[in-house]
Amino acid sequence: MDEALKENIMGALEQVVDPELGIDIVNLGLVYDVDMNDAEVAQVTMTLTSMGCPLAGTIAMDVKRVLTELPEVKDVDVNIVWNPPWNKDMMSRYAKIALGIR
Repeated sequence: MDEALKENIMGALEQVVDPELGIDIVNLGLVYDVDMNDAEVAQVTMTLTSMGCPLAGTIAMDVKRVLTELPEVKDVDVNIVWNPPWNKDMMSRYAKIALGIR
């Protein structure tokens, strides 16, 4: 996948906001990797802030919705992983400031 498409995908994913925290999943550091296969299926490897996150389904549906709006993406596969475990150090400076975390 070329860098321009990867940037477009990451930009689209910034529209997906964690409803509990009010910050997008990219700045929260929840997106570990994005890729595209030959069938134009975007593959998103991501995590959640906790294993018991009650909004996992909502977030995954939002990821699919925003990415299928991109003309290069025919379908989306969201792979939620728990390794490496998410921690606050994965957040961007923006997210830390917005949440009052140092």
